[in-house]
Amino acid sequence: MIDEQSLLAEYPKEVAVDAGDVASEVSGSSPTLIVLDDDPTGTQSVADLPVLTKWQQSDFAWALGEDTPAIYVLTNTRSLDPHAAAARNREVVQNASRAAGPLGRRLAFVSRGDSTLRGHYPVETDAIAEAVLAGTGESVDAVIIVPAFPDAGRVTIGGVHYMRGDGGLTPIAETEFALDATFGYENSDLRVWVEEKTHGRWPADAVVTLDLATIRSGPDAITEALLGLRGATPVVVDAVTENDLRLLALGVARAENLGKNLLYRVGPPFVRARIGQAVRPPLRADEIFGNGDGSRAIGGLIVVGSHVGLTSRQLGVLRDAGRLEDTIEIDTGLVLDSETIDAHLDDVSARAVAALALGDVAMHTSRMLVKTDDPAESLAISRTVSAAVVAVVQRILASTAPRFVVAKGGITSSDVASAGLGIRHAMVRGPMLPGLVSLWEPVDGPAKGIPYVVFAGNVGDDDSLATVVSTLTHRPL
Repeated sequence: MIDEQSLLAEYPKEVAVDAGDVASEVSGSSPTLIVLDDDPTGTQSVADLPVLTKWQQSDFAWALGEDTPAIYVLTNTRSLDPHAAAARNREVVQNASRAAGPLGRRLAFVSRGDSTLRGHYPVETDAIAEAVLAGTGESVDAVIIVPAFPDAGRVTIGGVHYMRGDGGLTPIAETEFALDATFGYENSDLRVWVEEKTHGRWPADAVVTLDLATIRSGPDAITEALLGLRGATPVVVDAVTENDLRLLALGVARAENLGKNLLYRVGPPFVRARIGQAVRPPLRADEIFGNGDGSRAIGGLIVVGSHVGLTSRQLGVLRDAGRLEDTIEIDTGLVLDSETIDAHLDDVSARAVAALALGDVAMHTSRMLVKTDDPAESLAISRTVSAAVVAVVQRILASTAPRFVVAKGGITSSDVASAGLGIRHAMVRGPMLPGLVSLWEPVDGPAKGIPYVVFAGNVGDDDSLATVVSTLTHRPL
């Protein structure tokens, strides 16, 4: 463990910036941000913004009609292979640009990735840059890399990305997330991480660093550091607090207004800071359900797919609280066997529907993760299991409308939203936990009106899932 205060001692002190000041400066002058979210958990830091699970030109026309500063597009590319992920990114950029043109709307593109550095980098930023060049003739000058997520304890200091814990800071490459079967990595220094992920195309000494000394010197210093960059230069950014992100927001906005074409690869809170949105307090039950109880059925459905240790502990706390009518396992072994999958999914669905008539139900995949040494094969297994989860949710929804749905895990929450519940357009209403867990309001499709909670696998503490469910059920822990 590394002492955070010792690292910070060599840098200037935090500079307070009001969100309203950022909003005033960027309003009307900044482009609409199109946030290509590689799983739906990126919405956890924002409120009152549209989110799309489909990206046809007509979908963007709906979202742009909301006169919003940012639009989230649920690409779910973390579940895809690199080739498919690149193709999907290009398609989103093309369709967003075609929708914006007749409306006279200027766009900027944000590739939202995981704050623990998992995902298709640089595949996605390369694909976006190519699509922007093909569509506009303009080259991207710099790729701004900001994985910091202070709300969740992920900070960057001196170009090194850390996870904050009770005993101090742990370099991110020394955590379980760096061992990801598909997206693992070896380096915590973001400059070296860029070299690792680009296979040397961008050596570490060619990567620009905006450290805390530059960030806390103010927006003009940030802008000055960006003005001379060309050729999609990677820029890694220090951030420890929301104020650091707001200073960055002002600096990049001024650089864009001076003609710089910037592309962003960021963690969840960057967009909130970039548009000058204040940190919204967690939603209360009356804000979610209104004056009534919101009941369509007695029970809510909690779907757990993530396999990280934190998620399993959170599920255990929820189960042990004794508030669930049933806890049901989707057995991975039975799902991966073509002779047993159909009967198993029928049994799980029927059991869940019966239990929802009486109370809340948690449905989870087997806690033992099935993977192989082949990243592509591991990803294929994950897709098969996720497809089984979707099939069960579809069958449940065809029989009964849960009072609410919580989905735990990035790929799980994406697939449950777009395929399981058939959500095409939704509004992000705000967080269920401070800056960590997002609630969507579906505005069309079979899940219209059912509060949908997107809960990343790697955030919160052991009690967080139980806390969210407690809010939704009006019952304190």
